[in-house]
Amino acid sequence: MEEINLKELFNYFISKSVIIILISLIVAIIGCSYTLFLQKPLYNSSTTIVLTRSDSESGTITQNDITLNQKLVSTYREIVKSRRVINQVISNLGLKISYESLSKNISVTSIQDTELIKITVSSEKPETAKKIADETAVVFGSEIQEMYKIENISIVDTAVVANKPYNINITKQLIIYLALGIVLGIGIVFIIYYFDTTIKTVEEVEQKIELPILGQIPLKNKRRKKL
Repeated sequence: MEEINLKELFNYFISKSVIIILISLIVAIIGCSYTLFLQKPLYNSSTTIVLTRSDSESGTITQNDITLNQKLVSTYREIVKSRRVINQVISNLGLKISYESLSKNISVTSIQDTELIKITVSSEKPETAKKIADETAVVFGSEIQEMYKIENISIVDTAVVANKPYNINITKQLIIYLALGIVLGIGIVFIIYYFDTTIKTVEEVEQKIELPILGQIPLKNKRRKKL
């Protein structure tokens, strides 16, 4: 494998900087065009529920209630995305969507060492995301009461309508596209350099033939006279 002269490579990159800049701009323009005209904006809306309500006769929250709720958090996260809950949400809201499609757009997270569960819904319409998130929390609480015969679900925060999509950030994406363009441009220039076998300097001639160069003939451009 032929050794690469780093200084020569650096100078080669400098000489081809116009190509690198041009490729970066092309990638950025294509990427931004996709973001602005083809990428579908998606909106997130979240509702938060907490497991704290006591089902005891006294109406007070006991340590047993807290321990039970903490153990149920993981189970409840799975129940939120169950067919039983999601199909009921679809039916209640009259949505024309399958369980599989809606399930992919619902994420359920819990804060460690707490009894808080956050239900986040993604949709192309911000109002729809809000409605689904709120209805999911209501249906979930109703189903838990029916399955476990306990009332320990309380809504902390209802969902709000998002005012901007979460998957589109033109400034951030422009920087990413420019960075990708620069990497691509450098890669292309490096490949051209690596496979370029032409001799460009006297030193290269000396390395190839292993003999000293005694003299050079300068190139002279001759302009033809117009008749």
